[in-house]
Amino acid sequence: MARVSTVTENDVVAALRGVVDGEVDDSVRRRAEYSTDASNYRVPPAVVVAPQDADDTLAALDVARRLGVPVTARGAGTSVAGNSIGPGLVLDFSRHMNEIVALDPEARTAVVQPGVVMSSLQAVAAPHGLRFGPDPSTQNRATLGGMIGNNACGPHAVAYGRTADNVVALDVVDGRGRRFTAGAGTGALDAVPGLDRLVRADLATIRTALGRFGRQVSGYSLEHLLPEHGQDLAKMLVGTEGTLVTILQATVGLVPVPTAPVVVALGYPDMPSAADAVPALLTHRPLAVEGLDAHLVDVVRRHKGAGAVPELPPGGGWLLVEVGADPGETAADVLARARALAADGGTSAVRVVPAGEQAAALWRIRADGAGLGGRTPAGAPAWPGWEDAAVPPERLGDYLRDFTALMADRGVDGLLYGHFGDGCVHVRLDLPLETPAGIGPSREFLEASADLVASYGGSLSGEHGDGRARSELLARMYEPEVLELFGRVKALFDPENHLNPGVLVDPAPLDADLRRPHARPTPARTGFAFAEDGGDFATAVHRCTGVGKCRADNSAAGGFMCPSYQATKDEKDVTRGRARVLQELTNGALVTDWGSDAVRESLDLCLSCKACSADCPAGVDMARYKSEVLHRTYAGKVRPLNHYLLGQLPRWTRLVTAVPALAKLTNTVLKARPLAQVVLRAGGMDPRRDMVTFAEERFSAWWKTQDDGATATATGTGTGAAPGSNTATGTGADRPRLAVLWADTFSETLDTAGARAAVTLLEDAGYTVVVPDEPACCGLTWISTGQLDGAKKRLTHLLGVLAPYAANGIPVVGVEPSCTAVLRSDMVDLLPDDPRAPMLAAGTYTLAELLTAPAPLGPGPDWQPASLAGVEVVAQPHCHHHSVMGWDADAALLTRAGATLTRLAGCCGLAGNFGMEKGHYDTSVAVAENALLPALREAGPQTVYLADGFSCRTQAQQLAGRHGVHLAQLLTGDR
Repeated sequence: MARVSTVTENDVVAALRGVVDGEVDDSVRRRAEYSTDASNYRVPPAVVVAPQDADDTLAALDVARRLGVPVTARGAGTSVAGNSIGPGLVLDFSRHMNEIVALDPEARTAVVQPGVVMSSLQAVAAPHGLRFGPDPSTQNRATLGGMIGNNACGPHAVAYGRTADNVVALDVVDGRGRRFTAGAGTGALDAVPGLDRLVRADLATIRTALGRFGRQVSGYSLEHLLPEHGQDLAKMLVGTEGTLVTILQATVGLVPVPTAPVVVALGYPDMPSAADAVPALLTHRPLAVEGLDAHLVDVVRRHKGAGAVPELPPGGGWLLVEVGADPGETAADVLARARALAADGGTSAVRVVPAGEQAAALWRIRADGAGLGGRTPAGAPAWPGWEDAAVPPERLGDYLRDFTALMADRGVDGLLYGHFGDGCVHVRLDLPLETPAGIGPSREFLEASADLVASYGGSLSGEHGDGRARSELLARMYEPEVLELFGRVKALFDPENHLNPGVLVDPAPLDADLRRPHARPTPARTGFAFAEDGGDFATAVHRCTGVGKCRADNSAAGGFMCPSYQATKDEKDVTRGRARVLQELTNGALVTDWGSDAVRESLDLCLSCKACSADCPAGVDMARYKSEVLHRTYAGKVRPLNHYLLGQLPRWTRLVTAVPALAKLTNTVLKARPLAQVVLRAGGMDPRRDMVTFAEERFSAWWKTQDDGATATATGTGTGAAPGSNTATGTGADRPRLAVLWADTFSETLDTAGARAAVTLLEDAGYTVVVPDEPACCGLTWISTGQLDGAKKRLTHLLGVLAPYAANGIPVVGVEPSCTAVLRSDMVDLLPDDPRAPMLAAGTYTLAELLTAPAPLGPGPDWQPASLAGVEVVAQPHCHHHSVMGWDADAALLTRAGATLTRLAGCCGLAGNFGMEKGHYDTSVAVAENALLPALREAGPQTVYLADGFSCRTQAQQLAGRHGVHLAQLLTGDR
């Protein structure tokens, strides 16, 4: 359906604002954010409404029905089949209608609004020893309304069934505007006049065509309406994808939490062989049976490091089987049953893993599959559309053999995994969707895939729904009389095709409204090279496939992603929402200007923390995209004042600290609060902030006063060392072990304590410290404000200073994490043609990385850090440290020293210039309240606040009055 006319659209928006208390937004930016979900499709809505409550929802539905506007319900927007996008009114239930209304432990039920995130329900139910059974990999952002709409399942559906099997009753309103409670039993079908008569007239069709195996969720699951199945209208409405009713509230069943679950990992030569073993394993009543492919495991290793994958038994494909305790069983009993199951697995490649961190790590491989599967083993983009077909489990092995043969025949690649215990296979495929020319071959492959799964008695969808991706293909799975029956059911509930049109009944073509083929190539020109994305900005921003991990509370899993979203809970401030706006910029439909209000508003609260580059499974790097956008927006134009002040901060700090007396005078003058506020306002900063304090003695000046400073200072060109030797002139044991300490602008001109302590620490570890004669700036503040030409100049100069050391095998040690991260990541993409850049990136280390490295790079096994036994440490890893280098080396060093460590997850909220800028203060404080400020309030006065990042120390000092120290200070006793 085309978008309604401008006049009608204005009338709709005005009418909605007159009756809805929640947000009613028809802005270009908002429509862009909701133009797609986690699918391949793009359908911009006319207006987005976030209802406050059921009354708001009813009022919005009444307006839409009266004015002929189609309606699509949306939760977290993680639907991969295009189920939650539409051309008219989109109702976002996740924003406000997210209350757990009631939980009855005795009845084992909960009453929830549709926007409740599944993991939130699990958290409330857990103290009662209960949980909601189905658990899709997106459970920490997927809403119950969306799970009901798609009939979501997850790994534990083997034991607990699908969402449909766990729904007791639904409070709904249908397409005619009738509100009723859908339940089960005699008279349940009377809620919809004509439904009981329709079922009784088609008993044979329903009994033979539907409900043939557990994961047959394509189409309408009318088998639940049969007399022998309890005439359960609530269960039938599950999986109808918003085409029949809109959910206002749901009563769901809960199940006991399994105790002491054991994971059995079974290795096989390949995935089909693993699938062959499933039927025998099911006789042991496992809680879950998941299949993993070797390619997926390799991707996890590449993305998260070798340590992210626990030891697996030999094989090219694995089954992860979870076994839980039956009532009255002990942990030993469960282990015995697990071993008995393994004996029936048809393989000697077995590892039994008791409940604990290793078992959790195995499950994380599977949980990350939805995002990591967005790239093929070769690194190419892979797309949904055929990502959850299912067949009866006893036929799964043969189906996989035929399906992989079809993939090979058509030259299609993807990562296979899935819920093998239910016969459900997940895969994303590198279909040629980058250009319109690839649409035809993609359609042909999907049609052939549908024919194949139908030949095995399978279902096009096993849990994600049909949506726009598969509804057209239902004719290849069902006979015409079944499709005609679906149409008659639709007419009873929604005769005007008002709810989610184009899905299931009267479907849109599967190749209509595709997003990626219509994005215009946007070649990199003068900013970032986007080398990993073929030099194309459009390809880079389309890394975002919408899986929505950025919407989760990532700090619970040690992540940092989307700190502003954690503060606002607005799609505008999540990585995915920003990516959608930038994707619209590349197709030129809704958003046409790099400097448009939509783009500016979308990126305004991005802290450039880079956490998405590590935490997002697809590797989205919004900080880099933001820099590129600012670079293109202001090319040849006058910039905001704070770009010149904060964005070129190193220029001004070096000017002020060039003369110690001037630095002292500046500090004294700016201690006067009224004057400091005048300066802050004039510079485009928030007057509630404090001014920074300038170093009255630069680090380099201090270094020259040290006894050996002159002899240990070097240019890196005359050491006489061979590459990789980490030695200077001399022979044998008298050769000094060199380490270059790079004092960035922050460590040189603002807070020099960390750099000074690093000298002491490195010397204690046996290094001869080298400090370059010439200062070198990485251009970080230029990068964050999109002044990329200036950044490149500074990085080119820096390479001239530091690259010779790296060429001679001398490690370069950074002090400030954000600056170190520039050398490890952004520098290489900003200077792709300079061979010195990757060489220096490989030769740059954090302090902890060097001190925990094995010999000959590291200090060797004889060196031990000073004891921190009895010292309590609250550590705030810098976002860039977490995202680019990782903080595991720091944690290992502190543990080795004996510290009692509390490691925070999430951004401090200052994020360089972000928290200083006018308009960002409140968000900055709200972000700090996610983790940092509560931790500091709880910490005792003797607890050490550890923060290598200058911004992290500044935020704690300004908001909590808490002094922070660098790792080098902590390990040298300067705390």
